[in-house]
Amino acid sequence: MALFQSGNPTLSEKIFDKSRFIEGQMQGVMTVRGTINKFGFLMLMVVAGAAYTWHLFDAAVFGLEGSSVMTFMYIGLFGGLVTGLAITFKPNWAPYLAPAYGLLEGLFLGAISAVFNAAFSKSNPGLIIQAVGLTFAVAISMFLLYNFRIIKATEKFKSVIISATMGIALFYLITLVVRMFGVNVAFMYDSSLLGIGISLFVVSIAALNLILDFDRIEQGADMGAPKFMEWYGAFGLLVTIVWLYIEILKLLSRLSRRN
Repeated sequence: MALFQSGNPTLSEKIFDKSRFIEGQMQGVMTVRGTINKFGFLMLMVVAGAAYTWHLFDAAVFGLEGSSVMTFMYIGLFGGLVTGLAITFKPNWAPYLAPAYGLLEGLFLGAISAVFNAAFSKSNPGLIIQAVGLTFAVAISMFLLYNFRIIKATEKFKSVIISATMGIALFYLITLVVRMFGVNVAFMYDSSLLGIGISLFVVSIAALNLILDFDRIEQGADMGAPKFMEWYGAFGLLVTIVWLYIEILKLLSRLSRRN
């Protein structure tokens, strides 16, 4: 089934198939190298946005500027969500919107990272560096495992990962809804063994989603997807990387509270 081609909904087989029939877009074909280059550019956008809101947070702490950090954080969060949805429904817009998505995600990640860094400055002053390092270490490890076919993206593997990803999304949605009605789901935020176990599971699924992302990008290049799909593939990969970083950050914060 096409749905099971990638755990990341932005990198489904149907989207890559349809992209071949978009008129006026066949100016070259998608390549893996081209996708990697564009992913690198999107990461620069993330770093730029993150550096800006991190600076704003530091300035606010020292009373140099107003508390505009939270404003930019929400702009990044909701702006990134809207931009991501637009790219998902209009893949041919990816060359124009993917850099904006990277910048918006950077604004959000820089702000939320600064908040976590301040909250754990005493118990774990290196929290953010650890989270960034682990995110890239996991991403590189997953790439090597995929590249050397140690982990193969078989149909059964894909179906298991997409089912687990959908289950996590549904679980998060349910906990959000019950919180709106005043029900406290403590294990979702505390440092209990159950909470840490859940974080470990979610991090594992996010990491394995990278295998599916790599597979879909490679297949997109093999099927001769149009050149603009390099931007779309890079965008989809960034979505998973951002998710992985946030989950690793949450896991490390829980472990820090147990020290």
